[in-house]
Amino acid sequence: MNPTRAGVAIIPGAVLLSGLVLFSASDASNWTAPLKTEAETIGKASWHPMLKHLADMHANSTHTPAGAFEFPWEDTGTGYGLGPAFGHWDLIHEVLDVLPAAPEHARDELLNDVRLQLTSGFLPGLFWMNAAANAGRRPRFDPNNSHPPVWVVAAGEYLTRTGDRNVAREFFGHATRQIEWFETNRTATPGGYLFHDILMPKWESGVDEGVRFDDRAKVKTTACVDATSHVFQLATYAAHWATLIGEDPEPWATRASRLRDFIQTALWSERDGFFFDSWAIQQPELKHQAFEGMWPVVVGAATSTQAQRVIDEWLLRPDRFYSKHPIATVGISDPKFELRMWRGPAWNSMTYWAALGCVRYRRNDAARKLLEAALDDTAVQFARTGTIWEFYHPQGGHPEDVRRKPQTKRNQPFTEYLGHNPLFAMARLWQQLATSSN
Repeated sequence: MNPTRAGVAIIPGAVLLSGLVLFSASDASNWTAPLKTEAETIGKASWHPMLKHLADMHANSTHTPAGAFEFPWEDTGTGYGLGPAFGHWDLIHEVLDVLPAAPEHARDELLNDVRLQLTSGFLPGLFWMNAAANAGRRPRFDPNNSHPPVWVVAAGEYLTRTGDRNVAREFFGHATRQIEWFETNRTATPGGYLFHDILMPKWESGVDEGVRFDDRAKVKTTACVDATSHVFQLATYAAHWATLIGEDPEPWATRASRLRDFIQTALWSERDGFFFDSWAIQQPELKHQAFEGMWPVVVGAATSTQAQRVIDEWLLRPDRFYSKHPIATVGISDPKFELRMWRGPAWNSMTYWAALGCVRYRRNDAARKLLEAALDDTAVQFARTGTIWEFYHPQGGHPEDVRRKPQTKRNQPFTEYLGHNPLFAMARLWQQLATSSN
């Protein structure tokens, strides 16, 4: 842990990068070579061209160390129109995508991310690296908005796969400080945690213009199902890492247990068989079929019975989330469903999280269905357009026909989008499940 790095807030007027430098072709190919090899063998043959292209996307989005970054860093994809940028949950999907093939690179990306943490425990969301856009007039990140703290999943996977204990204590420190930041800044009433979206359209949750916050004026500072689930997950990892490094896990295990009980009772609708934000539980007219209700299953906070209902009655129902290209981010039968960013379209990253939740609760069958359908359609669209899209038409239509943000100049998904497409991770998991079922 570098205390000076962790304690420095980047403020207006800070020195900005004068330019961004990509790795040379040879350097980039060095770390992505295992990915390119893997792309020839993993999953279905129809996926291979798409995966080879994705390996090139990883290479093309990798920059030399600069500015705040001690190690080479990946942006969200060369097609991202607001970039280059680093972080948010885009980065974690990139890390999970490359981890088994390039563990050293994955570790470096994680350290680049967590070492941006301030002494307050605040971990910035998207870290803007576009010097022209910043022009020295504002910070590189929004100092009021963090991001979904799913980095612990990638960090835990790294420690498990490599056995590297050198960074375990550092990861533990970052996780516990982030929990304390949530406790100080994002505590909900009467329990759980919230994202800043509940107060203003800043999209700390990572779900821009999501349907859950359309009625923000009617919502009090009550618990968000995703934020509460993510903090539960933070505490679970903190407890595990405490044991690993010889610290007392009890404070973090106790917090996780308390949050699990809260999620299972205060955020669960027995009638619907699904999890909701606490305001939707209290005001049923504000309930919508938002995919964020799957997070208690993803993080392991649901009971087995609750998880099976979420999987069977929501993730696998065609009139809800199991669209042709799953998962629809808003249930297809919900009045709020529309072919617009985060309000219906499918994001491969969210399909991957859903599949991980299914595996956690021994529903390999469901995970395989979700992964295969998403990968198949992504490959079809790649064969047709030669690019990998930010998000996809849930009913198998053209991504070009799906809206992004109607009030902006760019009103269709970005192309060459790396951050929400952990296709290697998805293909690996699908193959693992297919092999284990034979």
